[in-house]
Amino acid sequence: MVFTELFIISLGQTFNPSYPLFNLQVIWAIGISMIVLSVVIYMKRPFILATAILFVAAHNLLDNLHVKAGGLGGFFWSVLHVPDRFHFGRYIIFVQYPVIPWIGIMAIGYYLGSLFSTYYQPGKRRKELLLLGFSAIALFCLLRIFNIYGDAALWSTQKNAAFSLLSFLNVTKYPPSLLYSLITLGPAMIFLALAEKPLNSVSKKIIVFGRVPFFYYVVHIFLIHLLALAGAVLSGYTWSDMILSDKVNRVPALKGYGFNLLTVYLVWIGLIIILYPCCKWYERYKRTHQSSRWWLSYL
Repeated sequence: MVFTELFIISLGQTFNPSYPLFNLQVIWAIGISMIVLSVVIYMKRPFILATAILFVAAHNLLDNLHVKAGGLGGFFWSVLHVPDRFHFGRYIIFVQYPVIPWIGIMAIGYYLGSLFSTYYQPGKRRKELLLLGFSAIALFCLLRIFNIYGDAALWSTQKNAAFSLLSFLNVTKYPPSLLYSLITLGPAMIFLALAEKPLNSVSKKIIVFGRVPFFYYVVHIFLIHLLALAGAVLSGYTWSDMILSDKVNRVPALKGYGFNLLTVYLVWIGLIIILYPCCKWYERYKRTHQSSRWWLSYL
């Protein structure tokens, strides 16, 4: 997964085989977390949970710890905790997903995987997921209301209730703060509890994407960039300006390029529709060839 982030997804984002930019995002973080989990899984279950909670809950204690920018020391600290951009010769490395909290989140997921084992009754699983979900939301509200701990960006009363609510919910994703983890994982667990029902005609189609998420993610990066390139041409810009170089995000010729929110949503829906038959084909291929092609289990 780390290799895929560096050399496949980076190519899809830049369309530049000279690789001017390595953008370390979600796939990289999952890959690093899985490498760490290869060791963590040998710990006893209580220690796995304790380690996971420590990584998720305590990493905000490091928010005021700073390492001199630049160099390998700064890069290593960025990989662990602080998003930053680095220049190594002609290459740009943008660390967007520091790994400490994501290792903890992955370990929590591994620990809770036992809820979905065959010996766990659905009713008991539902109750535990609901309890965990509502407890996470309650803890979020308690910490957030009083700005006690868990996010460097404090909330404050704004000009009206709507903006105050947005300030309250405006938590940090890069890296994911404790409060971000609570207010995203909590509702996710509630959704898991309530969504465990027999498939209907709609969910049977949606689940296709869930069976091949890695395939969808990689392919959609290339398709999005192709659509952006076509959009640039249709808007009167030069297609070559969409081939990113060392001037990443600083292309003067693209000033003003973009679309309104309605167009963005329509493109998003269209992209899902376009990729549905591709994902359905790959899901079927993966299911029917799993035993004869070992590498499919990694894709």
